[in-house]
Amino acid sequence: MKKILIPIDFSDNAGRALAAAKILAKKESTELLIMHVYQLNVHDMTVPSGAGMLPVSPELEATFRGRLNDMVKELQVEGYKATSLWSSGGIHPAVFEAIEQHNPDMVVLGRTGTGGFLDKLIGSAATRIGLDAKCPVMIVPPQANIKAFKEVVYATQLEYDENDVLREAFPLFKELGSRLSFVKIDSPTQPDIQSDHQFVTQIKNEFGVTDNDFVIKKSDSVIEGIENYCDSVKADLLVMSARHRGFIEAFITNPSLTRKMIIDTHVPLLIFHIKE
Repeated sequence: MKKILIPIDFSDNAGRALAAAKILAKKESTELLIMHVYQLNVHDMTVPSGAGMLPVSPELEATFRGRLNDMVKELQVEGYKATSLWSSGGIHPAVFEAIEQHNPDMVVLGRTGTGGFLDKLIGSAATRIGLDAKCPVMIVPPQANIKAFKEVVYATQLEYDENDVLREAFPLFKELGSRLSFVKIDSPTQPDIQSDHQFVTQIKNEFGVTDNDFVIKKSDSVIEGIENYCDSVKADLLVMSARHRGFIEAFITNPSLTRKMIIDTHVPLLIFHIKE
């Protein structure tokens, strides 16, 4: 992995995202792109929520620039190749501009959304980046205790050919020394269109995994079933794939499971994108 982009806001969870990126990085060859997106306005706390915005001061901007530079210098002292990136405005467009300019192999960011109504309706910044980025994205939730990625769970519904994703993922897991298991949740809420046997056979034939590496569980909720399985094996990382969908498919007839998991998961989530 040559470059990892880490958007940070200096919160505790940004620190968790940075810890995850350091596990993935090789000191001698991986460049950590530490990015802060500076908000030009802040909420006026003296008026009702959303009713007013106040410009931030030049002194505050200088403070954040200093914190960004200090973080990069600390990483360099630790032996990492680190570069600071400064942007302003919205987090989503700034991150996508950085992806286009620097072409990172992965984005790692902390999830700060609360999972409330608005997050579920229109999606948080983490959701949009996770689903729309052209490179893999790791979402680190606030509950995560980042130490290593030894126990990895790949959640799949076995409805699409995901071998292209696995060709990208397997070398990473091997490098990390991870144990990988596959889980599918049978649920009345999830369509079961394609034969599981077809895709299981494809994966077994190409990657040498065995029947013991596949687990099928029943649950009323796919998300709950995945999370329960992750808890049962003490998973350090959950991996899922995402594919682009039309509006009707994405929001009405077949909501994206990955989209929901970004908001709900308490396990770090690594998203790969199926190329169609």
